[in-house]
Amino acid sequence: MSDAAPWLPRAAISGARYSAAELAAAGDQVFLLDQRELPAREIYVTLPDAPAVAEAIRAMVVRGAPAIGVAAAYGMALAAHASQRDDADAFTAAMRAAGAVLAASRPTAVNLAWAVDRLLAESLRVADRPGSERAEHLAEVARSIHRDDVASCREMGRVGALRLPEAGTVLTHCNAGALATGGYGTALGVIRAAIEAGKRIHVLADETRPYLQGARLTAWELHEDGIPVEVITDGMAAHFMRREAISAVIVGADRIARNGDVANKIGTYGLACLARAHRIPFYVAAPWSTVDLATPNGDAIPIEERSRDEVALIGGRSILPDGVGARHPAFDVTPAALITAIFTERGELDPTAIARG
Repeated sequence: MSDAAPWLPRAAISGARYSAAELAAAGDQVFLLDQRELPAREIYVTLPDAPAVAEAIRAMVVRGAPAIGVAAAYGMALAAHASQRDDADAFTAAMRAAGAVLAASRPTAVNLAWAVDRLLAESLRVADRPGSERAEHLAEVARSIHRDDVASCREMGRVGALRLPEAGTVLTHCNAGALATGGYGTALGVIRAAIEAGKRIHVLADETRPYLQGARLTAWELHEDGIPVEVITDGMAAHFMRREAISAVIVGADRIARNGDVANKIGTYGLACLARAHRIPFYVAAPWSTVDLATPNGDAIPIEERSRDEVALIGGRSILPDGVGARHPAFDVTPAALITAIFTERGELDPTAIARG
């Protein structure tokens, strides 16, 4: 664990001063910014192998669908590095085992399985090559996933920025910024692009209980960039919408079904309902890798159930009486009919026409 970005002086692929995930130049370590510690401390965790990366994903060291995908790709690259002395059959078995461990770490974000499948397919294709060549190739494929994600975020930002007002307040939920992606961000990328285009955007960030990604992460990112941001509790959105204080809502996504239904952090569906009731546009920004054409609709998206303690404990102290349980679905599903538009690197999409891409 280090207090400084351990890949320096090599520039981070994220393009920012910080990065959610990076692979060491030698391909033998993965560095993750520990998002559980923000905003109090900016520290990096150094991980040596695929199981350690999987555990970090499960434990929320890294989170956000695209960033999880990048981290998983790097975990697969670590497995290839560790298997350089194996013959083709042993290498293939090791890569399948690493892929299974990584894919099981979190079930809802489709980017994770997409990245693992891509690295596994490459592993099978190069299994007969020399070990060092296999490892170098898979490290480069993983880095290309990272670079492509940053480029996708910038392009969807440009697309989405056209829809935001010249001046106004935008509400966002959870964290869909550079911390949740390879860099720049999805929903926050749209906001960044709008401001870079000269628009005067003020942001309201839902705190996003129970993990407080909005209060801890979105507010930290935007403040770092000098973008005006205020935090509200999750129950305040309706009040500000009724007072016509919100011009648009924009969120990210962890999975988009073939019919345009969107899984995102718990609380997103409620915001979409409120936005419809108050005639406020509701936008989703996500890379095409988040679209899962194999999932027909939102009912088929697996919803991760996380622990009682993440709801019950705040600052290490319980806010619930002993013996009282808590429900904690980490995500909910917003029907396509409630979504004004989806922004991807392929352009603006009608959510009801996702299958046509």
